[in-house]
Amino acid sequence: MTAPVRVLVCDDQALIRTGFATIIDAQPDLEVVGECGDGRTAVDLARRLGPDIVVMDVRMPVLDGIEATRLLAGAGVPDPVKVLVVTTFNLDEYVYEALRAGASGFLLKDAPPAQLLHGIRTVASGAALLAPEVTRQLVGRYAARIRPAGDPADVALTRRELEVLRLIADGLSNSEIAATLVISQETVKTYVSRILTKLDLRDRVQAVVYAYRNGLVT
Repeated sequence: MTAPVRVLVCDDQALIRTGFATIIDAQPDLEVVGECGDGRTAVDLARRLGPDIVVMDVRMPVLDGIEATRLLAGAGVPDPVKVLVVTTFNLDEYVYEALRAGASGFLLKDAPPAQLLHGIRTVASGAALLAPEVTRQLVGRYAARIRPAGDPADVALTRRELEVLRLIADGLSNSEIAATLVISQETVKTYVSRILTKLDLRDRVQAVVYAYRNGLVT
């Protein structure tokens, strides 16, 4: 038997926190190992309990979810914890900063339970959760105010890798990229792996942020 995915739930609204925990604990492959209502406690509990993933709210007392995410999964953090950020629609201005802070994905709070469970399993598996239907809406709107980090001509990627990176930033899945470029999904996976390795990125979410910061997507 495979050990269940260990989840820490952090939300300052007790009703939502309890609801998430109840939904998660009802799954045989998932286990809630802790709950808390502020970012500082989330950081402390994550470091003490070592969960596989933290389901993190954004707006919380003491320490907000973005800073808590940065402390748990940001650049230079030893043994980073996977973080799935949940946000309400009217807090979407925080999503870009949450992704930059190291989150592996995000969901809207009004997502159905099945999407929450899918998101937890996806992020826990090492993949990123950046839903295609909200990629442009939540990340793309910041393209105009994100300063390019450098000249795109200096990006150490091949022409095909740049094509794949742009399609990732557009929110396309591996199967959709394969269909667009008329190549196999295995080939797409190889390109994605090369892109992440060459650019020293952790996952597809960071690839999207990189693409926007470098002016590769308009």
